Amino acid sequence: MGKLNNLAMLSVHGYVDAVPVLGATDTGGQVTYVLELAKGLAKLGVTVDLYTRRFDDREPLETVADGVRIVRVPCGPPEFVRKEDMLQYLPEYVDNMYGFIESEGLEYQLMHSHYWDAGFAAMELAPRLGIPFIHTSHSLGAWKRERMGGDPDEMERLFRFEERIATERLIFSAAAALTATTPEGVANYERLYGFESDDMIVIPPGVDVHRFNPEPQPGETAPAYASDDFVFALSRIDSNKGLDYLLFAFDKVRGESDAKLVVGGGSKNPKQHELDVLAALNSIIDELGLKATVTFAGYVPDEELAPYYRRAKAFVLPSKFEPFGMTALEAMACGTPVVATNLGGIKHNLDDGVNALLVDPSDTHELSGAILTILNNPIAAEKLSKAGLKKIRDEFAWEVIARRNLGFFKGYIS
Repeated sequence: MGKLNNLAMLSVHGYVDAVPVLGATDTGGQVTYVLELAKGLAKLGVTVDLYTRRFDDREPLETVADGVRIVRVPCGPPEFVRKEDMLQYLPEYVDNMYGFIESEGLEYQLMHSHYWDAGFAAMELAPRLGIPFIHTSHSLGAWKRERMGGDPDEMERLFRFEERIATERLIFSAAAALTATTPEGVANYERLYGFESDDMIVIPPGVDVHRFNPEPQPGETAPAYASDDFVFALSRIDSNKGLDYLLFAFDKVRGESDAKLVVGGGSKNPKQHELDVLAALNSIIDELGLKATVTFAGYVPDEELAPYYRRAKAFVLPSKFEPFGMTALEAMACGTPVVATNLGGIKHNLDDGVNALLVDPSDTHELSGAILTILNNPIAAEKLSKAGLKKIRDEFAWEVIARRNLGFFKGYIS
């Protein structure tokens, strides 16, 4: 087992910035994950270059923290490209990234790729550089297709599942090792891909407990839509996030509580798919007469995230499928009671009725009942808050998660 000094981390799609614009298209929990893991590893003495795609004339290099920088490599058109449309440009990405590494005289001991597009790049680059790569999927194409439902032809047109799944099979076989965020994720490799490996470990995402905590910061003010009594949800505006489920559930909640619902998240400059999803959600609001009860706050600035979490009576994550759900952990770190989907990996890390309430979000009565339990039972809400906070600090602080990753990585370098 060697000492890891230099790591190339790959997260190709989305807006990867030192301070990311979360909620922008393809920019959510994974971006937070790679940035925080990189910073955590740097504190343990590892120099990390985080490679992503360059577009929209973004700067080629950006410093994140001591020992961590973002390297943006161009490929394809000069504008943003959805992750589902990325495969055709990845060979160019590989060539350009290799060229940068060679021209700069850089040496790495290991690559760590995130999601299938980065996995493709690492699969091609690692042999050229003579180093191993470790892959983290974050979500699986076959699992997403299974959970999405809808018209199969339309889903294939939108998400290109066939080419993604074929690429994932190649990545899994080529990687020296893999990490998954939940035991369910490991099981899905075998169930959906027929893939098993002794070189796979479960390491969950982490939380920045210094930023996300119950104590308001000096001078902190309430965000724009934070009323005295509100429930908070935060996600991309996407069809798989279950916000339609939440609206139908809140139609029942308002009959037994005066609490409002604030939904944060979304792009500053939304693409058509996001606009279509938002239009459908607004149609539900009109149909149910929820205009006075529900507010879509839109993009939430980074500095307002913790204040929103802290001030909310409850946080709800109603996703139709969710590999993990970073926002639920952030809310728990702020001492806010959480209602979360049980349709995904998060249920393996939280204890229903102890530190969170886990529900089937498609069951309107179950979802609304869990929200009302927190709103109308202060004792239950307080118990969930304290237990959730302890769980996060003991098991999910990024310092803890970075050490676990580093210990695993060391087994694959000489």
